[in-house]
Amino acid sequence: MRKLSAVLLAIVASASITQADWQIVSAKSEPSSVAEIEHRHLTMQNEANGESATLHLAIFDPGKATLRIIDQPAEPRVDLAQVMQKEKCLAAVNGGYFDPKYEPVGLLVSEGRVIAPSRKARLLSGILSVANGKVRLQRVAEFSRKSRTTEAVQAGPLLIDHTRAVTGLDDSRSARRTFVAVGAPNQVALGFCSQVSLAQLAAILASAYGAGDLKIQRALNLDGGSSSAFWFRGDGEPFSISEQKTVRDFVAIVAK
Repeated sequence: MRKLSAVLLAIVASASITQADWQIVSAKSEPSSVAEIEHRHLTMQNEANGESATLHLAIFDPGKATLRIIDQPAEPRVDLAQVMQKEKCLAAVNGGYFDPKYEPVGLLVSEGRVIAPSRKARLLSGILSVANGKVRLQRVAEFSRKSRTTEAVQAGPLLIDHTRAVTGLDDSRSARRTFVAVGAPNQVALGFCSQVSLAQLAAILASAYGAGDLKIQRALNLDGGSSSAFWFRGDGEPFSISEQKTVRDFVAIVAK
């Protein structure tokens, strides 16, 4: 029993060190004159092993802008940059999961219309929504269908909860990642990260807490890998990281 306890303590200590080892080595910011949205570019490094990761965040005040789910139910489906130019959005990332036939996997609501119902699955643990004019990031069990939901996407897993990295996330596979995060008092961010595991991304976001005014309370993983994409309309040329395959839907920031 004593030996087992020692092993468990070592595991917990190792996990704590892993999170603490991620440090911000550079931070750049590009503001937008529209709705005061900000593109924040962070370079993170793990001091223990020298690994690095790049974060791109589109941060906004939900009192001045909101989120919109842009669905592509049928061909021709185009890439994020093309959709953004057409829809006049301020920033965006790719959205939720979909199957080989491009059918949404999990709840999808756009402009008040329910496109796909919610699903019970361990992976699909959170719902990003706009209800009664407010942006919400909730666990599935917290989400109420009684609210006047105009936009929603179900995804997962949760990465951050109550400012802490969620435990038990996969650490075996690295891929490009897309996520959404909410903070206090009035912060919402859409984000992209270079190739990392889910556990690494959670540790990175937890380490980024407190970077300037960035205070992530909860973060949810969106569809990643070849689906990951990020777009930001600054005051100059748009900044774009293209997806590597066609996707079903996007999460976009629009001015109120």
